Amino acid sequence: MNQYCAYPLIVLIGYLLGSLNLALLLAKRKGVDIRAGGSGNPGASNAVTLMGWKAGALVALHDIGKGILAVWLCAKLFPSVPFSGAVAGVACVLGHIFPFYQHFRGGKGFATYLGITLMLNWKFFLCLLAAIAILVLITDYIVVGTMTTVVSFPVYCAVTRHYVLALLLCVASLVIIYKHRANLVRIYHGTEIKVRAAGKGKYRVK
Repeated sequence: MNQYCAYPLIVLIGYLLGSLNLALLLAKRKGVDIRAGGSGNPGASNAVTLMGWKAGALVALHDIGKGILAVWLCAKLFPSVPFSGAVAGVACVLGHIFPFYQHFRGGKGFATYLGITLMLNWKFFLCLLAAIAILVLITDYIVVGTMTTVVSFPVYCAVTRHYVLALLLCVASLVIIYKHRANLVRIYHGTEIKVRAAGKGKYRVK
């Protein structure tokens, strides 16, 4: 197979992995309408809000894991294809955000983006994880960590002259920023759900 003909298959693999959504499965099992409560987002942060920290942690690990798997799998399957892992990772993020079987209404992609960050540059990931923890602890808003992640990683890649990788990441980053626009508006108005409040079960479905 010509290496450039492999890209559609790489994108398909990444997209299908990304479209898997554990939050929807857990919510259905618990009888929770995850789209009707909290932020309405079928992702890890809303799983914490509506179902508790255990469910949220499972969803986060799943979403990070599929990002890791997409990058690793396609890098192994297509070792001669330039940026095969990065392309699969970006497709995985987009699959999480736009799953075909949910009318292209999925999560917001942050945890999956973290997974591909870990695979593409684990040293930067560790620094980023520390920064996210500090920022979320100070602000009590997970979206602050999200914005820090999706802006800083492409910028870092560009500064270190990995220009193609920076452009690929920008595709996912811009979509994630767009999907979080309502969160940013709620922060401005002081109505965004805070991490500590969600963890205490203030919004949890009984």
